[in-house]
This record gives sequence, structure tokens and C-alpha cells, in this order.
Amino acid sequence: MIRRSQLRGARRPRGFTLIELMIVVAIIGILAVLAIYGVSRYLKSSKTAEATNNIGAIAKNATEALNREHMAGTWVSAGTSTDLSHCLCEAAGATVPKNITQVSGKKYTSDPVGDWAPVADLDTKGWKCLKFSIDQPQYFLYNYTSDSNCSGGTVGTDVHAIANGDLDGDPTITSIFDLEGKIPTGQTQLIWAPKAVETNPEN
Repeated sequence: MIRRSQLRGARRPRGFTLIELMIVVAIIGILAVLAIYGVSRYLKSSKTAEATNNIGAIAKNATEALNREHMAGTWVSAGTSTDLSHCLCEAAGATVPKNITQVSGKKYTSDPVGDWAPVADLDTKGWKCLKFSIDQPQYFLYNYTSDSNCSGGTVGTDVHAIANGDLDGDPTITSIFDLEGKIPTGQTQLIWAPKAVETNPEN
């Protein structure tokens, strides 16, 4: 026979209350939002790495191009000499691609000749002088500017390696990565900024 005192001490199994379930659902929702945000930031950061890596490569190639010797491509008779000169690569004739809409929320596959080495460009001009090209689809538009004029005898003192992007497909706000290089007065070495100036890097 079971006594009443034994019945009082026995605990009946109890389920979750509605409030407890709501708290659990809210916590899961918050964690999901944080995870989605973190993944989104990671994906955008991995894409912007393309821009920083490529403008760094442009900067390296511009420095190497300055150190190359330029001279007339004509025959030099015995007992005579030819002038040697150094010059910053002249500005690129066109950006790659030519319009930001071509990388607005999408990737662009460039033409190795038409984009990076136009036949009409001199060896001292833009991408051909820099010996720079991208052989994979790209998220960003690239530009190179310079105040040099090698054929006119102007070595130049200021260059920019620039990447423009529109990762979110909103052309009203674009991202800019601008790495500047200068030849200080009285010097011959090209010195680059420690890092690129970034404007709206994740847009």
C-alpha cells in the first residue's frame, strides 16, 4: 500500500514552458543572424583581397619598369655611345575593363591583348610598359595613372595604382583602392605609400 507521504514526495515529469521555448528560439535566431553577417563579411573581405593584391603587383612592376634602362633602338657605330634613361611608365590608355558596369555585381574576363597590351600602345605606355595583366575573371576595374612622358623627356614623379569595385551591384556607391607612389625631389627612387587609401571597401 502506497502512503500519501510517498505520493507527495514523487515528482511528476515536467515539459518546457512556452517562455523557455521562446527564449531558445530567440537565441538561435540571434546566432543565425551573427553567423550570416560573419560569412557575408568574410566573403567580401576575400573579394577585396583581389584588389589589394593586384594594385600591389602594379606598384612592384612600376618600380621595376623605372629601373629598366631605356635607349634608342638604333644601331650604334663602333667608338660611339647611346644615351641611357629611366622613366616611369606613362598612364594607361584605358582602364580594364573600360566601364565600372562591367564589374557591377559580376566578374569580368579580360582580353590579354586588347585590354592589357594594345598594339597601338608604345612600350613605355600603361599596361604594356608595366608588363601587368590578369588572366582570371576579376571583380574590380583597374587603372594606372602617371605624370610621365617618356618620349618627351619627362621622367615623372607621381603614379597611382587604382582598383574600383561594385561588389553589391549598386553603382551609386563604389569602392576605391588607391595606392600612390612618388619620386621625392632630388631622388631617383620610387617610394610607395605604406598602404592603399580605401573608400567604401566592401561596396
